[in-house]
Amino acid sequence: MLASFRDWLRDLATIMVVCVAGLAAATAHGAVTRIVIDTVTSPAFDGESYGDVGQYETIEGRAFGELDPDDPRNTIIQDIELAPRNASGRVEYLATFFLVKPIDMSKSSGLLWQFVPNRGARITLAPERRADGDIGLSSGWQGDNRGGTAHDNPGRDFVVVPIAKNPDGSAITGTVMGRIINAQGDASSPIIVHSNPLPYEPVTLDTSEASLTIIESETIDGVTGVTRTVAGSDWAWARCSNGTDPAFPGTPDPTEICVRDGFEPSRVYQVVFTTQDPPVLGMGFAAFRDVGSFFKYAAADDAGTANPLAEAVSWVIARGSSQSGNMLRQFLHLGFNEDESRRPVHDGTWPWIGGRRVALNFRFAMPDGVLKLYEPGGEGPMWWERWPDYARGQPTGGILDRCRASRTCPKIVEHFGAAEIWALKFGPGLVGMDPRTDIPLPSNVRRYYFASTRHGGGDGSFDIEPPAPPTCPSFGYGRGLLPDNPVPHTETRNAIEFHLRNWVMNDIEPPPSRYPRLHGENAVLVAPTKEAMSFPTLPGLPESAPTGLISPVIDFDWGPDFDHYDATGVPTIIPPRIKQVLPMVAPRVDADGNELGGVPVVLRDAPLGTYLGWNITAEGFHAGKICNYAGGMIPFANTEAERIASGDPRLSLEERYGTHAGYVDAVRKAAANAVEQGFLLPTDADKLIARAEASDVLRP
Repeated sequence: MLASFRDWLRDLATIMVVCVAGLAAATAHGAVTRIVIDTVTSPAFDGESYGDVGQYETIEGRAFGELDPDDPRNTIIQDIELAPRNASGRVEYLATFFLVKPIDMSKSSGLLWQFVPNRGARITLAPERRADGDIGLSSGWQGDNRGGTAHDNPGRDFVVVPIAKNPDGSAITGTVMGRIINAQGDASSPIIVHSNPLPYEPVTLDTSEASLTIIESETIDGVTGVTRTVAGSDWAWARCSNGTDPAFPGTPDPTEICVRDGFEPSRVYQVVFTTQDPPVLGMGFAAFRDVGSFFKYAAADDAGTANPLAEAVSWVIARGSSQSGNMLRQFLHLGFNEDESRRPVHDGTWPWIGGRRVALNFRFAMPDGVLKLYEPGGEGPMWWERWPDYARGQPTGGILDRCRASRTCPKIVEHFGAAEIWALKFGPGLVGMDPRTDIPLPSNVRRYYFASTRHGGGDGSFDIEPPAPPTCPSFGYGRGLLPDNPVPHTETRNAIEFHLRNWVMNDIEPPPSRYPRLHGENAVLVAPTKEAMSFPTLPGLPESAPTGLISPVIDFDWGPDFDHYDATGVPTIIPPRIKQVLPMVAPRVDADGNELGGVPVVLRDAPLGTYLGWNITAEGFHAGKICNYAGGMIPFANTEAERIASGDPRLSLEERYGTHAGYVDAVRKAAANAVEQGFLLPTDADKLIARAEASDVLRP
């Protein structure tokens, strides 16, 4: 155990020097060569015991690995051939990990969950899975060393990867772009990609070597209004006038921009500049692969340090949410479920609420983007089965092509909701880029749609008073006009987790896929317009809503050195050229405005209002447009008189349920239906009914 976190950092710095200098010992194969256990907490979780399994312990450590840059499983990693090599010609990395395991491994179930941290946030095995005897592994994959993945950030998981250099040892340079949104009069601002700082800095603080443009207005599909260039003498790479720093030109800082007279409110400031020293970020895929493989297969590392899970793991399921779900999709697309010994790493894969592929494996990649305008991640196939992409002129293909070729495809469950359709570009995964036909699902994939839900689900509230309007996701984006959407994912997700465990461990198939389609059963997908969706005119919404609110997939041209199918290579057109805006689809709705075509969810099926996978930005640069991937709600009126007075076409709570007991009965019936179909566990059904009974719905 290290004496302090400062010692940990000192050791890390030493390892990084060794990595660059190429002094590590050779091994017979590329993989995890050494693990270091930094902290063991035993027992963990305040000594709590979990049924017959007993107590758990946690192990925090680091895995040191090396990759053969000539191995076909690794050659797809961007710039790996330009990374420094050790004496045996391999490229090194470091990955942090966090294990959660039974103290008595004879009580283990044999199932290891390998969690994909979201922007470095460490994931701990849930108490329910501890009661099952499962094992948790949170391991690093994101190596850009910024914000949540910064190397001086304790308690988080990341990778340390090398910097690529030209063959002559000189620095590699390239062009990148950042955007500052709604700075609201501040004198200086950092450049944030969604929620993390931009991971690249200018090669010089001379503003004549960069450009800063003010964008006064912009449509969701990239049509700009008035744009103005800020003179190099009127801005600086600096912090200024924030209470401690001097006024313009401020204190030099390559991570912030200072504007002479402050940022104009409700504008986008777009900076384009030259940076250098690209980290080989695609190695994060290989690190995640190798750490999972080590804990599944290895008895010990090359120095003889025992694998704490040796001979205890029979199955591995990879799980990631949102950005991390996107990571798993790209992980599979690029073939990383096959380790360097040609073995499958994951037996199951569960990407939550992620409908694209993370932008990690190209030079100067941006893994924190969420597919806002000019953010990569929508390139190539977004579907599992092989399918043509006529609209973009790309090869026929699917995410599973490489793992099929190596016979390492896992069993896959994916779930998503309305926010992923409206803001996160999931629609093409269902119908392709030319929405005429439903793309079939392979037999090893199950797909479940949570209709009318926000990203990740809401708090599950049964209260009459709706949640407060949400902040639109992404730094500085704005705030929502409508109350937040409370419809949860949690209980439905619990049932899916139960089925996934059984599928992987016992080969018991989960319920059939349930999601909206263009044709046949669940044929509810239409153009995302009010008319096509049969969306009602509701109080509090613009007359035209939701027409024009969906965030479309845009076919970007990143330049001839970028592989638009695999999202690898070198982008050279910055910002990218917009070639075309592709058509989108969304589910039709019922008379209340709630979506059709999903799995049963109790609050959706016994509704207290209209639940939306979208919201409208209340003010600022995006005013009147979709509130990124936030959700919304429009509550029902309580009484018929209130409904008529407001011009609301939807039945009031009183008209549809009568009394509080009537509402509880509706919840009870919805819960029974969900249990019968396999999308709600009986224990969770009882909890939901109890919450409805305790609610204030139609109480005197």
